[in-house]
Amino acid sequence: MSSPRRRFRITPRRRPRLQGWSFNQLLPNILTMMGLCAGLTAIRLAFEGRWRTALGLIVLAGFIDGIDGRLARMLKATSRFGAEFDSLSDFLCFGVAPALMLYMWSLNEARGLGFIPCVLFAVCMALRLARFNAAIDGPAPTGKGMIPPPPKPAYAQSFFTGVPAPSGAGLALFPIFASLAFQGWGLNGMAAAFRHPIFVALVLVVVAGLLVSTIPTWSFKNFKVPREAVLPLMLGAAAYVALLVTEPWAALAVIGLIYVSMLPFSSRSYLRLRREAEARLEPVEAPSDKTA
Repeated sequence: MSSPRRRFRITPRRRPRLQGWSFNQLLPNILTMMGLCAGLTAIRLAFEGRWRTALGLIVLAGFIDGIDGRLARMLKATSRFGAEFDSLSDFLCFGVAPALMLYMWSLNEARGLGFIPCVLFAVCMALRLARFNAAIDGPAPTGKGMIPPPPKPAYAQSFFTGVPAPSGAGLALFPIFASLAFQGWGLNGMAAAFRHPIFVALVLVVVAGLLVSTIPTWSFKNFKVPREAVLPLMLGAAAYVALLVTEPWAALAVIGLIYVSMLPFSSRSYLRLRREAEARLEPVEAPSDKTA
């Protein structure tokens, strides 16, 4: 008898899967690292007195900070590492770099006293970022263990608590923006007034207070524009872009003034939405102890 023929089955070779992050998960962190490098380079350029390029790098870091988080949410690449890395980058780019730039630009004339507002601003920026990270963490330790914080009301989703870090850096750098704008127009007296150490110190102290305050400020994430305001908004945006191209320092100073003028309106809008939400709550009667 002949032996049965053996059959061999050819199976495709499986390629081993590499363990690690995909490029989509790394892209937001790469952008954050680029913003961090921009802030570090701005400090170096400030030491060399190249203020215009240093300011441009801080503006670039603010633009990157505005898109890296949104990109991470779009790509579903959010992580605790990314949040911590973003906060550290924000502290350097929007806390340390503006403070050092303003000290070297103006406040060094007051020697040691001029460094106090810089330290105050950087510390308040760190506290503001720490408060933001603490709100992300979730459960907080108490005497009875870990309990989750109360959920944020729906009307508060479109508001920040205090001035956010990029906006705070822009407001702190307002004296340099305004001084460069007046200097370009030949108004050296006004430029020198905005460069005075007392004015710069006052701006730093006020902005530091806004960073750690509880003032509700618009986040513009869920901001809806009425139909009748779309065309004026588009025309205003086009006019601002034209001003930004022709007079960049004046445009940056103007946007800072506009942002400060919006703070009372954002607080009023927050209070109005809170009153409306509280009015919609139906009162609940306490159960009576009497029996029928």
